[in-house]
Amino acid sequence: MTSTLTQARRKRQYALKIVSKIYFKISCSWEQRKLGEISNKVTKKNQDAVVDEVFTNSAEFGIISQRDFFEKDIANAENIDGYYVVEPDDFVYNPRISATAPFGPIKRNKLERTGAMSPLYYVFRPYDIDLSYLEWYFQTTCWHSFMRFNGNSGARSDRFAITDKIFNEMPISMPQDIVEQKLIGTFLTKLESLITLHR
Repeated sequence: MTSTLTQARRKRQYALKIVSKIYFKISCSWEQRKLGEISNKVTKKNQDAVVDEVFTNSAEFGIISQRDFFEKDIANAENIDGYYVVEPDDFVYNPRISATAPFGPIKRNKLERTGAMSPLYYVFRPYDIDLSYLEWYFQTTCWHSFMRFNGNSGARSDRFAITDKIFNEMPISMPQDIVEQKLIGTFLTKLESLITLHR
């Protein structure tokens, strides 16, 4: 049963990637901006462990509570005061690579609550761009070539190494009109729901 669900999920992701690749290449007026021009790095630390729920960033499930993902708490109140505070709609880059995320996943916090995230992750807060559009952009491979030419796997083969400064140089292609960005994001979200429904 688990294998069947995994295969169905992969088929859905593949279909969405194909459609989103096409969609991101057709539009009237596009521009290219650096990630650092449309986002700010989140540096707020979880002092005194005010936030007690720890998040993790999974390539398959996105931002998820650590206890749900690992079925137990890996971190505890004694060691999370140095973690970053992740607000709803913040984006998180996890440098841990896998077969489904060869350069690590970039996911949006859609849990509608605040959590703490390990300082091993890069947390950023976008502005001047539709969040749904940006979320779908990072589900494509459009940004992979930049990562491939500007970073490396580092000393650990399971982690991708790239500095914050270079990461912020990442070019993001987008329609100049934010309304068009919203339309693309809405279209792909509805398509995802339709595929899930028929699955």
